[in-house]
Amino acid sequence: MEYRNAKYIDETRIDCEINHEIYGWVPYTLDPADTDYTINNDDLLAAMAENGDVAAYVPPTQAELDAEAAALVREERSYRLEEEVDPLVSNPLRWGDLSTEKQTEWSQYRTALLNITEQSGFPHNVVWPDKPA
Repeated sequence: MEYRNAKYIDETRIDCEINHEIYGWVPYTLDPADTDYTINNDDLLAAMAENGDVAAYVPPTQAELDAEAAALVREERSYRLEEEVDPLVSNPLRWGDLSTEKQTEWSQYRTALLNITEQSGFPHNVVWPDKPA
């Protein structure tokens, strides 16, 4: 089986491209736990072992892990702002129907979401603010 650009993505899985008989070169992840036998992983592993050209697994650095965690927190924050806050505060009729107390609660909630990156535990230990009732 033809393959190229093979590299470990963790201790057991290998990302590569395989030359599929119908589709040509396609991305493929070789996973020893895969139960789909459309591609014969044993043959592919044997070819890789014979060629000895699979790039070793390089674990992510702490900085990369931190950046990924920060991106996930920011994504969740954006979701909460877009789905919970924006439909209310950007609609003058809905906003105007709220009491001053409720407007203050929602404003504080929005500010707390925006300031989530300022928490001392960011990005690994974030405490999400409670959404107003």
